[in-house]
Amino acid sequence: MPRARIKRLPAAIRIGQPTASASGNSSLQLLGSFLVLCEVKQGVKKRACVLWRRLYDHIVSRNNIYYKSSIMRIIIEEHPNVLDVSELLRPEPKFVDKEVSKFRDYTVDETDPLKERVRRTYKLMHTHQTVDFVKGRHADWLKFDHFKATVRQALERLNDLVDESDPDLDLPNIVHAFQTAERARAEFPELDWLHLTGLIHDLGKVMAFYGEPQWAVVGDTFPVGCEWGPSIVYREDSFVDNPDGANPKYNTKNGMYEPNCGLEQLTMSWGHDEYLYRVLKHNGSTLPEQALHMIRYHSFYPWHSGGDYHHLTNEKDEQTKQWVLMFNRYDLYTKSTTLPDIEALWPYYQSLIDKYCPGELEF
Repeated sequence: MPRARIKRLPAAIRIGQPTASASGNSSLQLLGSFLVLCEVKQGVKKRACVLWRRLYDHIVSRNNIYYKSSIMRIIIEEHPNVLDVSELLRPEPKFVDKEVSKFRDYTVDETDPLKERVRRTYKLMHTHQTVDFVKGRHADWLKFDHFKATVRQALERLNDLVDESDPDLDLPNIVHAFQTAERARAEFPELDWLHLTGLIHDLGKVMAFYGEPQWAVVGDTFPVGCEWGPSIVYREDSFVDNPDGANPKYNTKNGMYEPNCGLEQLTMSWGHDEYLYRVLKHNGSTLPEQALHMIRYHSFYPWHSGGDYHHLTNEKDEQTKQWVLMFNRYDLYTKSTTLPDIEALWPYYQSLIDKYCPGELEF
């Protein structure tokens, strides 16, 4: 397949619509490009159709994978025990030092200490994340009176944090922060706000240093107050002790929400995504709306990659999804054991912090 390169930033981004580079030979990269391009203006749709045709011919014939456009879901028939369908939303293998099929591997293996640690974290999360619990966390954390710090100071705290919900990596979070930022910078050097978004997207995890258990800080998110989506990891047996499952106000498909009410009306499980979004809004960050949405929903895998909860979303949320999917190519599949030169990178990223999130922030 010939190599294609978009040399100029498409008009779609300049008017606030999501898009992605079409670089690289991988059919899976083409899938990421198609999912983003399918929402933009009519002039780009023609190219999206070409990308889709190449992808369809290549991937269906060789990998037995079927694409359902109505719910943006990928069904992986060859790996039925891999519970998260976002496994295939990844860049070319050249960008990672790990076999691409091994990312977001939530299979149960009681002999694997890392996988068991991940499973225990999700069991605690799915037991205790209730409507009342989330309301309590809002009352506590959204006073923004726990501590003050610059973005750099908060990021450096992440040197001491290893994410117990993450099966891909056993390295400090600040390393992953720079991996994500540099991947975004390499693909879109023009979008400095996107580079900073990659750097700070997990900054809300500093809650773990101020008394919050990791199951209320890390991991995939989901709405509370309604039926849990079927694609949530460990969904089959991890919610059995959650009291909201027996509450008729919360255990139906819509639960406490109106149909198609939109993401902004949902009460999400408490974690670093929602917290950092609220911190940035509270402190007057000038990051664009797309960046704030990427931060707020990047861990909402059951929606943006699992195909769940579309009965609660609206048209605007579909545009948000394209930005989140684009961002998650940097977030999820840059996790590897290659370490960035953090000290050499700090001057550039400090200039972005000073531009979009200057000074001390109230956390």
